[in-house]
Amino acid sequence: MNVIIIEDEKPAARRLSRMLSELDIHVHTMLHSVKESIEWFSNNEHPDLIFLDIQLSDGLSFEIFDTITIKSAIIFTTAYDEYALKAFKLNSIDYLLKPIDDEELEIAVQKYKEQFPKKQQLQIDFDDIKKLLINPIDRVYKKRFTAKVGQHLKIFTVQDIECFYSENKGTYLYTTDNRNYLIDTTLESLEEELNPQQFFRTSRKFYININAIKDIISYTNSRLQIKLNHFSDQEIIVARERVKDFKLWLE
Repeated sequence: MNVIIIEDEKPAARRLSRMLSELDIHVHTMLHSVKESIEWFSNNEHPDLIFLDIQLSDGLSFEIFDTITIKSAIIFTTAYDEYALKAFKLNSIDYLLKPIDDEELEIAVQKYKEQFPKKQQLQIDFDDIKKLLINPIDRVYKKRFTAKVGQHLKIFTVQDIECFYSENKGTYLYTTDNRNYLIDTTLESLEEELNPQQFFRTSRKFYININAIKDIISYTNSRLQIKLNHFSDQEIIVARERVKDFKLWLE
């Protein structure tokens, strides 16, 4: 399998390459910008599979395909969970949400092997995805969530929720009055329901409310630890790959 990575953050590209090598997949080339990628595609045989970061240092990676006709399968690596996932699903494109999880990477690669045994040109509407990324459509985000307590349903407004988290295959919300409640959804579903200006996914386990942050502490390996006003059951760590996006979110 001929595989390339297009990722502007070189440490992230090297990490993904190491993760793929553990799956016995050799990364042929790593590219880091729109300009470099266009030049490479113009002079080389297109790979079977591209791991493609959306936001590169000199623009959106979709700009590559304004010039180049794509002949490869794509697995997106993205931090744009608040905008793009719906578009990816509609276009039947696989994606990996940063920070990339080993198990999900393996599943995505296996899905590629099953769906694309032979190289084929894909029909991807990059314009639709680009519109969502550059000019996100006006949408109504959820303002309330419900949780079943015995025979009753409790209603919580987003202002009353400090965080959402997953544990033991369940999804919980944690309230400002120090209570947690099991809810009938997944963190993946919340990606399309939460206002990205108010909630941020720090890792695969947590969504936090910006209004609930009490302290932000430097942590090992260039990560950040988040202290919320009330939640203290587990450590909330912003993964190194998400720190840059987290800081932008705070602004």
